Amino acid sequence: MSAPGVLAARESAHGGRNPALRQQLALAAVCAAYGVGAALGWGSPRLALVMGDFGLSAAALVAAVSCLLYARTPRCRFRPAWLLFSLSSFMAAAGNGVWGWYEVVLGTGVPTPSAADVFFLCFAPPAIVGLLVLAKRPVSRAGWVCLGLDSWLIGGSLLTLSWSLALAHTANAQGGRSVAPAALALAYPLLDIVLVSMVLALHFRRSPANRSAVNTAIGGLAMTVLCDALFTSPLLRENYSSGQLLDAGWFAGSLLLAYAPWGARRAAEAAGGPVGGPRRHPRPPRPRRPGRPPAGSITALTPYLAAAVCTLGILYSVTEGRRVDRVVVITACTVVLALVVRQGIMLLENIALARELAEKENHFRSLVQGSSDVIMIAAPTGVLRYVSPAATKVYGRDAGELVGSELASLIHPEDLGRVVHEVRRFLAARPADEPTTRIECRFRSGSGTWLHVESTVSRYEGGLIFNSRDVTERVRLQAQLQHNAEHDPLTDLPNRALFTRRVRGSLSGRRAGDRGTAVLFIDLDGFKGVNDRLGHQAGDELLVQAARRLAESVRAGDTAARLGGDEFAALIVGDGACDQTDRELQVHEIAERLRATLSQPYRIDGAEVRVAASIGVAFAEPSIDATDLMRNADLAMYRAKAGGKDRVELYAPQMQAEVVRRTELAARLRSALHDGEFALLHQPVVSLTTGRVDAVSAQARWRSAQGILFTPAEFLRVADDGNRAAELGRWLLEESVAQAAERARLGHPTPVSVRLSARLLLDRSLPPGSIEALLTRHQLPSGALIVELADSDPRISFEELEQRLAALRRLGVRIALDGFGSGYAAINALRRLPVDILKLDRGLVEGVVESTRLHKITSGLLRIARDLGMRCVADGVDLPEQVLALRAMGCTHGQGLAFSGPLDEYRLRRVLVGGEFPVPTGMPVPLLTAGIPQARSGSNSETRVPPT
Repeated sequence: MSAPGVLAARESAHGGRNPALRQQLALAAVCAAYGVGAALGWGSPRLALVMGDFGLSAAALVAAVSCLLYARTPRCRFRPAWLLFSLSSFMAAAGNGVWGWYEVVLGTGVPTPSAADVFFLCFAPPAIVGLLVLAKRPVSRAGWVCLGLDSWLIGGSLLTLSWSLALAHTANAQGGRSVAPAALALAYPLLDIVLVSMVLALHFRRSPANRSAVNTAIGGLAMTVLCDALFTSPLLRENYSSGQLLDAGWFAGSLLLAYAPWGARRAAEAAGGPVGGPRRHPRPPRPRRPGRPPAGSITALTPYLAAAVCTLGILYSVTEGRRVDRVVVITACTVVLALVVRQGIMLLENIALARELAEKENHFRSLVQGSSDVIMIAAPTGVLRYVSPAATKVYGRDAGELVGSELASLIHPEDLGRVVHEVRRFLAARPADEPTTRIECRFRSGSGTWLHVESTVSRYEGGLIFNSRDVTERVRLQAQLQHNAEHDPLTDLPNRALFTRRVRGSLSGRRAGDRGTAVLFIDLDGFKGVNDRLGHQAGDELLVQAARRLAESVRAGDTAARLGGDEFAALIVGDGACDQTDRELQVHEIAERLRATLSQPYRIDGAEVRVAASIGVAFAEPSIDATDLMRNADLAMYRAKAGGKDRVELYAPQMQAEVVRRTELAARLRSALHDGEFALLHQPVVSLTTGRVDAVSAQARWRSAQGILFTPAEFLRVADDGNRAAELGRWLLEESVAQAAERARLGHPTPVSVRLSARLLLDRSLPPGSIEALLTRHQLPSGALIVELADSDPRISFEELEQRLAALRRLGVRIALDGFGSGYAAINALRRLPVDILKLDRGLVEGVVESTRLHKITSGLLRIARDLGMRCVADGVDLPEQVLALRAMGCTHGQGLAFSGPLDEYRLRRVLVGGEFPVPTGMPVPLLTAGIPQARSGSNSETRVPPT
């Protein structure tokens, strides 16, 4: 810190004490100036009389006003005491004022007795009562009696000593006068004795509240009493006159009483808190100095000191050869009697306290011995001084065996350093700031096992008290809860949260930048089928067995985890190898071994169940985080599933680029329908015999804002959910019906075929009435709409689908089964659904010329269609040879590039005006003798969509 900073800090630290210090210096300067003036006689007798009378009156009046104002403040405590001090000071001010009236104004001597004596005598009683108010109130009747006896012991001893020294002489000297002067002469010292007795008795019994103000007030009263005692002595009384040095004592006593409440208040505020209220920053208690007697010890010696003073007074009279006065004898007897009574009371109180202490000790011993917690007291050296009997029950060790042993030898070595550090920190802290601390460690039991012990530690006579309890079960429960929070409840493998934390740990610290670290994401192919066929209980058993195989297959330092469902993961920690190629081969071998292990048959409920595993592998790279690494492994796993399943795929950066492209494409697809980016094309369905166009197949194309033309297979693959495909299907249906109705009004009543999914047909957003309303609105005749059933999802109910298709047929809508011959589901659909048209799958048509097997399969399917009375349409007829072969098999219609590709509305109308396509004639080419036909140029090209 710089020098100006140090000065500023010092000024801020001492700024709160400067006002009080200035007031104390000012008070001392005023008192010193008055004392110097009184010692020099004030320069003139007249001024000496004024300062000795009216100066003292003014000082006492200041004290009276000061105490009165302080008593009226809301923060004042013991308001009656300060009001009595104000009244006492006012009596002193009035007495000095009357005294000055006689000496200064009237210029005569003060008569005896006078009004000044009345006021002076009224000074002591309010002060005495005020001191009683400030005293700490006794809590019992015996305490009040002891307080009165202590006051009398002090007052009697002072009376004995004063009587022996001066008061007896004063009484004898006044013996020839009247009673009033004699009583007046004795009243002053007796009241002073009582006031001194109260000051001494209450000095050790004062209330702890506002102690600084009380001490200052007692000091001012003590100064006044001392000056009164000097004034009443025969030596000074005969030569006293106003304005002498003795007046400086009364003057200082009045100013001290005036300063007491306000100076103490400023000191308390500077210390950090208001008077009578708690401090904002309490200071720690100062340690007691060695050899300094406590206040309680001096209080206990007060009666004996008083009796000693009384004895000294009697011895003084005897040694001087005087006759012991009756007053001294009576006073001494009462002092001795009071001492005996007080000792009797104290003896009874000590007996009661001893009995109470014994009861409390027995109670404490019962609590300690019956407590389930172990209480130990350790010396500063760490040696156990006391161990409660509960140690036998908690630790399994006898309490006497533990006493004398070192605490460090009982604590687990791994916890010892932490415990020692915490104990040293606790002992270095202030007791007011940290009275206790809590330590948890492992403690050696009698059987040699380690118990988890929680101890509350507090200070005790330089050592420590340990209140300890066994928390082993709680620690075990916490560990179990922590384990449950971080592990999968079914397989007991680490869950996603713990796996992510371990991946994050493997990418930080000394392993940061190790490219040998790899994450494997594993998905069980076919698990859903196991759940559907055998039930969820069998699926859970399969997951447990797969988890066991996975945990046994990874290395000791690696981590196997279950992320949820049938997804697992493995963290292969790098070994610091420099050759990245070798490391990739090694991890790839591990992944292949895991795939082979997880793909082996599972034995569940006596049955053999098979599933495969698709695994994606991603390697750590510099500056990659856990989230990105796990995402890369997830992408690689999905690429493995998309590539045929039951395989291992390594992550490549283009996978992420593909995901970004698909995400962007899906985002653009959401607004494509509303922005008018979709176009409707139609491909003619031609009779293979006549070449006449008997129907058109509606097909959607997406022309994006970038000018790219996407086929349905391309843009539906990136759709984010089924809602987008359903919305597109509804648009395709409405546009196809609208354009077909327009063509019918222009003289081209050609039926239109619309491909819809079974899920869309059962969607509540497309009820049967909506298609009827659509046909009615556009006045499309019956039979002009053909619905192609696009797929047969096994999750779709055939009963509901059959009812829906039957309702559509009642509307005059013909039903076509698309993709016939591509799977067993098509046969099931043919058996149960009301179908009018069979549409051969493109895969059968493409190889019907070259493959004898496909030729026979296609011929058989066409024979089935003829037998059922259905019309057949071949999809993907691109070559004349295919036309000849299909026509020879009995297929009636076909669509494909052999006739025309998809056409826009303008070109379609031109084709409909012509009415027919040329069909090839002749015999079909013999099978297995023709070479593979050459693909026509532009056979896969799309018909351009005219700009709109």
